Amino acid sequence: MPRNRSLCLLFGLLSSFTLGCGDPPPPLAVAHVEGQPAADGGSVAPSKASAVDEAALDKSISPCGDFYAFACGGWKQANPIPAEEAAFYRSFHGIRNRNEIVLHQLLEEFAAGKRTDEPFATELGAFYASCLDEGRIETDGLKPLEPIFTVIDAVSDKKTLTAALAQLAANGLSLPFDFSSSQDFKDTTRVIAEIDQSGLGLPDREYYFPKESGKAPVATKEKAAKERAQESPARTIADQYRAHVGKMFELTGLSAKSASSSANVVFAFERELAGASMKKEELREPEKLYHLMDKAGVESALSNLSVTEYLKAIGAGDALAFNVAQLAFIKKVNTLANGDFARWRTYLKWQVLHKLASRLPAAFVLENFKLAQILQGAKALPDRWKRCVRSTDGAMGEALGHAFVKATLGEKGKEDVQSLIAAIEHEMNISLTKLPWMDDATRSAALTKLVAIDNKVAHPEVWRPYTGIGITKGSYATNTLAANKFEFARQIMKIGKPVDRKEWLMSPPTVNAYYEPLKNEMVFPAGILQPPFYDMGRTSAGNFGSIGMVMGHELTHGFDDEGNQFDAKGNLRNWWSASVKKEFETRAACLQKQYDSYEVAKDVHVNGKLTLGENIADLGGLKLAYLAMKTQLEKEQPLVEGRSPYSPQQEFFIAFAQGWCANERDEFLRQQVATNPHSPARFRVNGPASHFKPFAEAFSCKDGDAMVPKDRCDIW
Repeated sequence: MPRNRSLCLLFGLLSSFTLGCGDPPPPLAVAHVEGQPAADGGSVAPSKASAVDEAALDKSISPCGDFYAFACGGWKQANPIPAEEAAFYRSFHGIRNRNEIVLHQLLEEFAAGKRTDEPFATELGAFYASCLDEGRIETDGLKPLEPIFTVIDAVSDKKTLTAALAQLAANGLSLPFDFSSSQDFKDTTRVIAEIDQSGLGLPDREYYFPKESGKAPVATKEKAAKERAQESPARTIADQYRAHVGKMFELTGLSAKSASSSANVVFAFERELAGASMKKEELREPEKLYHLMDKAGVESALSNLSVTEYLKAIGAGDALAFNVAQLAFIKKVNTLANGDFARWRTYLKWQVLHKLASRLPAAFVLENFKLAQILQGAKALPDRWKRCVRSTDGAMGEALGHAFVKATLGEKGKEDVQSLIAAIEHEMNISLTKLPWMDDATRSAALTKLVAIDNKVAHPEVWRPYTGIGITKGSYATNTLAANKFEFARQIMKIGKPVDRKEWLMSPPTVNAYYEPLKNEMVFPAGILQPPFYDMGRTSAGNFGSIGMVMGHELTHGFDDEGNQFDAKGNLRNWWSASVKKEFETRAACLQKQYDSYEVAKDVHVNGKLTLGENIADLGGLKLAYLAMKTQLEKEQPLVEGRSPYSPQQEFFIAFAQGWCANERDEFLRQQVATNPHSPARFRVNGPASHFKPFAEAFSCKDGDAMVPKDRCDIW
């Protein structure tokens, strides 16, 4: 699938959570609490820690009224959002901050030349040091971008435009479409070329088409300003974005007038691209994203560019098969490529500035941050070292992850995690076997897919080499471009070769997890296998409620409204009988309607269609984890009495909910609802819990309580 949509993530807005301060996590292998000797010389069952964070609770609220507020109210009150964050999650940020302490220490040692025992330690240290060297960054100014700007300035016809687009792509700046590689949707044994829509500076196409207020013109400037302030946030953001683009152009040396004119050109150009872009809801429909073509077909679609020269320049001259994911978008690009090359020069130069702003002098960084503030609401930039840790992870994630895993994760912890996954899959097998609305043929195909799922835990079996990446002690922007070039070339080299089924699409320190439908695999990086998501010294109820739900969530993605369109081998193929498919869609519609009703802010609701897959995964994940916990408890000896005032069932649900405790800024929530397939934290807890009968039983909730809806939705 298109790279930016191929992952069914546990959590969206990944860049906010892939790594940032607390004590480093203990190695999982030593987090185990052994059983205590008994008086008779024998032993009793191990006394394991409860997963319930008492301080996070708000016991003034009934769990049957608002379970999220009950489980997280205390934490929310005690943990205001740090200035540098748009949102603050108890689990994701807590783990990320601890992980970053470890990564920071490693990178400091690499940069100082104190550790040379790790692969590519020199390159890691050089990249990190170049990011920290703000004096060099200020001195360099825009010099690292001059070769790219020279190519853009030469754009005057179709030939030079083609050359510029190829040069940008080779530098990891594919514009305005994204060119890369992907498994063929319908033959996942092969890797083909892929072209996707891209090239917008705002998060989604809808930002370019804000709703008009519908009110009559007003007479005075003061009244006009007041009316404007009351219009849709998207319209206000569009205006602020134009102003931001102008400010960035001013920083390059343009006059205020020329910069403003250039900003208008950029916005108008991007608005045309946005108008041809596929809507975010449609991007979740795989059949709409698959248009297999040969080279002649691509040449026809992009007749105003020299496709042959483009492919040759980026190293893809031998590519024979292409998936053009969004045809209407490519046709719009082709129309735009037919003339007005001055517009292209302005647009391309802006996009380079936009994509590399954080690698430039402080004035660009701060102006770029202003846009982030508008979109998500953070009040301050993260410390420089944090930004440099995250940037290094983005550039050389597996090299950095190799050292991280050795510092944090024991093999015993990895084995325990694998046993939890096996328990979750066992429950899915039972569920599929007994599901009353599934016929035998569809059931057989579903079970075949379940058995075929590949589980990857902690870190890759084969670590990615970074030989020839070209990182030096030079400028930060130059090193970024070198890393971009290396990764782009790595992606292009896959075309026409066998699929590498051992490849990971996240770095090991990442605090997240994913299901990849084209490979039919689940991946759980070491970064997320930390407290409070996972702890070997904790009760089964606690681990199944937190990391078990994560595992069930990813497993359910293989059978959600998108994942269920792919078979056991990852091919886009309908393996459902018509009647069973209809029943599934009816059940999914129940969930979509429910989430459509959830109000995030005044007149702002969750998008039930956009978030459907994640909501299905949350509900399925909660159910599978709970059933696995019940099975495990039947095998375990009774735990030492007095360990917890909560039953295992209650502890399970509280551990689940406390994994999602969060404080979020209004701007963050508005962007999340507008662009993200994940529901806000509150609804990721109350939604699935309210539709799961054992929750009501665990807390003695009654009909009529807010957490007991009249009509429950049930799928898997």
